[in-house]
Amino acid sequence: MTDLREIRATFDDRTIVVYQAYGAHIAEPAVTAQKFVPPFSLNRMTWIKPSFLWMMERCGWASKAGQEHVLAIRITRAGWEEALSQAALSSGDTSDAPVVVQWDPERNLRGHKLNHRSIQVGLGRAIVGRYVDEWTVAIEDVTPIVKRMKADLDDAERLLPVERVYPAPEAIRRRLGMA
Repeated sequence: MTDLREIRATFDDRTIVVYQAYGAHIAEPAVTAQKFVPPFSLNRMTWIKPSFLWMMERCGWASKAGQEHVLAIRITRAGWEEALSQAALSSGDTSDAPVVVQWDPERNLRGHKLNHRSIQVGLGRAIVGRYVDEWTVAIEDVTPIVKRMKADLDDAERLLPVERVYPAPEAIRRRLGMA
């Protein structure tokens, strides 16, 4: 099946890790403050991804312009599920949606597509402030690990974060087309 939709992530009882990639001008102040601060903008959609390897595909292993720093952001599961409960699928009408969900093919270490889809979550202006001010628990710059992994993909597997299928509530599963 090529359209299996699963949320795979690193999580515990209280939090889930999502990834974003930015230039130093946004990443460094965020790590120092342990929350997003200016020049991070609350006035535009921001995309978060719980899949480490999908983030690597998106940012070119921290090599794309403006995406040289990969951040692991630990947020509350309550916030994550609140966002997902308000999401609209990108394939439908998203004009009034505070949150947009897009499903993309998951990748392996070498960037090859896998047989399941990975979630990207776009937080719009109506909700991004809650992500920044209420849901964020910790921000870590994982760029050194990313660079080390990219330099030796044969050894990188042992450095991958442990991701497992996230137990999304049934109402969210239906909303996101996961059922």
